[in-house]
Amino acid sequence: MGMDRGVAAVTGASSGIGRATARALASLGFEVVVGARRMDRLQALAEEVGGRASRLDVTDPASVEAFAASVGDCQVLVNNAGGAKGREPIAEAADDDWRWMFEVNVLGTMRVTRALLPALQRSDSGHVVVMGSVAGFEVYQGGAGYTAAKHAERALARTLRLELLGTPIRVTEVSPGLVETEFSLVRFGGDAERAATVYRGMTPLTPEDVADCVAWAVTRPPHVNVDEIVVRPRDQATSTLIHRRPE
Repeated sequence: MGMDRGVAAVTGASSGIGRATARALASLGFEVVVGARRMDRLQALAEEVGGRASRLDVTDPASVEAFAASVGDCQVLVNNAGGAKGREPIAEAADDDWRWMFEVNVLGTMRVTRALLPALQRSDSGHVVVMGSVAGFEVYQGGAGYTAAKHAERALARTLRLELLGTPIRVTEVSPGLVETEFSLVRFGGDAERAATVYRGMTPLTPEDVADCVAWAVTRPPHVNVDEIVVRPRDQATSTLIHRRPE
């Protein structure tokens, strides 16, 4: 569009919502720095959008610091890295799965935000976007580990909004419902058939639908803070109330 909006850093950008968000922000004139572990995908995306790729593992403090250094000056941070593992009830919960979910969704968001806050402050018009979920304010059977992590991430975003009041940094949480990405494939350990059943008989959101929400929020006038966007498919009313059409 011929407009220089500054630098936007997007975590978890190698697929899904992160990749779509990077494309959307680049199309609006941001120089996008994409971070994730899969460098082959990242480099291809960076070349496509005219941005930069930097390896990032949000569970590794040293990797986060290196990513922040590679970003440099920054106007927008999109904390998109996250995910779920397992659907076991609490009685059968796996410690490692819960530990991973808290590391990626909560501590990962905290680490990246903490590392880039100085750059966002220097920009005089910074914006932190946290990719939450409807799981941040709803619960469902078999989802305790993920909903607990997303509830915690939501508390982080809302607290950050309070702590940054009076600074030139805005905070937005985007909370999607069902989005067809690799999310369910990861959750079910690569079981493609089980992952497909999550979206069967209904029309889920696409990653581009969610990226549109991010792009809209970060391009509002500087005095406007969009605190939260909740976006679901028309076929979904809650985490468990979903209209499914016969196949």
